[in-house]
Amino acid sequence: MVDWVMISALTTGGGTLVLASATFASVRSANRASRVAERSLLAGLRPLLMPSRPDDPTLKVGFMDNHFVALPGGSATAEATESAIYLSMSVRNVGNGIAVMHGWRIEFSRELQGMTRPALEDFHRLTRDLYVAVGDVAFWQGTYRDQTEPEFSEVSARIAAHERLVLDILYGDHQGGQRVVTRYLLNPRADDGWFTTVVRHWNVDEPDPR
Repeated sequence: MVDWVMISALTTGGGTLVLASATFASVRSANRASRVAERSLLAGLRPLLMPSRPDDPTLKVGFMDNHFVALPGGSATAEATESAIYLSMSVRNVGNGIAVMHGWRIEFSRELQGMTRPALEDFHRLTRDLYVAVGDVAFWQGTYRDQTEPEFSEVSARIAAHERLVLDILYGDHQGGQRVVTRYLLNPRADDGWFTTVVRHWNVDEPDPR
């Protein structure tokens, strides 16, 4: 005798299992599509700062005490006085999104092997946000004004000796995410100027590319 109740229960259970499997596959596919869309959106906002080119325009950089410098493309400036140290650098945004610079620091180790990303709490926060549009040239600037700070005398001595400076810049996209630390070398030129190069990019909010 055919047990129709059992057959009905098995049929219902099988249909439920098929529906659950289809739902699970659909959810996985939707999650995967969402992650792809999110990464595509972030890629469209991602900045990447590099040195500007030597043929880029000279920029006029002003500091809060009315000190001004002329900053040629592909260059940096470093001036030490008794009361302040003035630093500036010309940069170009080669990424897809607006770059917003947040902070900076000088690395005092002379060893470039085995470099690791510096701690975020070691950065000097900029007194104002500096923006770099996509494909455009702008500047970074920083100062030391506290003469009792140990960094003041060290940086001043290296500038006077025309010694290479290692500069880290912390920046991100205009939404406050995708933060990156880029390490620059400020190399002395024979004319008392400085030219710049990048040695490392570290991601803060995303996995590192290496």
